[in-house]
Amino acid sequence: MKPLATSFIIRVLALLSLSSTTIYANTFQNFVECISHNSSKSSSFSNIIYESNNPSYLSILNFSISNLRFTLSSTPKPLIILTPLNESQIPSIISCSKNHGMQIRIRSGGHDYEGSSYVSQVPFIVLDLVNLRSIEVDLESNTAWVQSGATIGELYYSIANKSRTLAFPAGVCPTIGVGGHFSGGGYGMMLRKYGLSADNVIDARIIDANGNILDRKSMGNDLFWAIRGGGVGNFGVILAWKVNLVMVPSKVTVFTVPKTLEQNATNLVYRWQSIASVFPKELYVRISITTKKSSKKGKSTILEASFIALYLGGVDDLNHVMHKSFPELGLTKDNCIEMSWIESILYFYGFSGKPLEILLNRSKSNLHYFKAKSDYLQKPIPISGLERMWDMFFEEGADDSELIFSPYGGKMDEILYSSIPFPHREGNLYQIQYLTRWNDASTIVANKHMNWIQRLYKYMERYVSNNPRSTYVLYRDLDIGTNMKQNTSYKEASVWGLKYFKNNFKRLVDVKTKVDPTNFFWNEQSIPIKRDLILFL
Repeated sequence: MKPLATSFIIRVLALLSLSSTTIYANTFQNFVECISHNSSKSSSFSNIIYESNNPSYLSILNFSISNLRFTLSSTPKPLIILTPLNESQIPSIISCSKNHGMQIRIRSGGHDYEGSSYVSQVPFIVLDLVNLRSIEVDLESNTAWVQSGATIGELYYSIANKSRTLAFPAGVCPTIGVGGHFSGGGYGMMLRKYGLSADNVIDARIIDANGNILDRKSMGNDLFWAIRGGGVGNFGVILAWKVNLVMVPSKVTVFTVPKTLEQNATNLVYRWQSIASVFPKELYVRISITTKKSSKKGKSTILEASFIALYLGGVDDLNHVMHKSFPELGLTKDNCIEMSWIESILYFYGFSGKPLEILLNRSKSNLHYFKAKSDYLQKPIPISGLERMWDMFFEEGADDSELIFSPYGGKMDEILYSSIPFPHREGNLYQIQYLTRWNDASTIVANKHMNWIQRLYKYMERYVSNNPRSTYVLYRDLDIGTNMKQNTSYKEASVWGLKYFKNNFKRLVDVKTKVDPTNFFWNEQSIPIKRDLILFL
């Protein structure tokens, strides 16, 4: 190419870039002015808008981020963060975002594994619901209304303040935001007795893409079905949830029994696979596989399988069940502790002996860079397969990694896969969560851990569910497929959609197309609208 032609092309590209930047800057300014203008029609917006030049911007952004991978300077940041103080401010935010082409991400607790509520590859804003967290517990109906910005720790605390024999089935970590947790299903130590958090939702309030505030009756059966497990940020801004509270005994029993390979851990894990899903519903025994420093000479690390349990009953009954069904574990009364259900929440999160008020603390401690994946299993992994897994814990990049085996069965076998979008029900023995963590921001260290978890995930392919290889939407994994565009087709999105939702994905697409036909509520793994569904099918 001639020098003159090359120079001309460079000048044209520069002008186009400048023009694009100018247009974009004007769009952003128009959006801010739109928000400010609307403040005269409702409550003031001046104290809820954080632009990047605001001294509080980074502290607001980073406050609820759980994965340090998304705190790096190279991570795309929102243009502004909005923290509404009341529901009435949100319709204007949605309207201005639509009118001025601003991408919106909705955040409640910030625990999302791939940062989709506060990271995007396109210019975006964050709608942070941190200030919308009121909780109303009604003992007459055994229900509660909880706003989406509340944490499950705050919900647990509010319930315990009213009753020690009422509870709610949700996660172990108290800083998880209710909005994301319930939207993706949500599970915890009472999974086998009471199912998912979303299984116990009986009403909700949502703002749709047109700014309408809807409850269960006005949103209709399809949308109410979709928001209970259909993923986060797909259908609107969910303001609050009404949930059924569940009964728990005044005393529950917990235990943690660690076993090393020398203490027969492999055979115990193998046996657990066949019996954990058929224990009485009141018993939930999960396994955490980790490595730790060895006290023995000549050995730097050892692998440990910890059997961690909640039993909705007393220690004597638990010992009877365990001696009958799992005598190999060798459980004794000395391993068991009786306590209230709310005390068990503190126990499982490492807060034993702390005052209940610690559940109100939204700050996160011991943060790491991490990557996670998940699988579902319908048949046990053979001894040889487990042994190879253990070997992988001593490979490069495996330090500070963990596998969590969570049993199914019980109530999960009784609920139809199509009752809500969460499809992983009857036939699943357990779920595996793979986690690898590191504390160094360097790319070299990150790659070692990312490569390790990829190798482990590849190795597990032969043992886990297939057609599709299922995974849990709240353990979001962009490795299984993503598109960085708003007009993702059904065919493209089905790569991850079928893994998360199986056959329920098709109905989710229908609902999405009906309630958000312009695909305003979009993220890199969101439910698509039905543009090419007929052609694909």
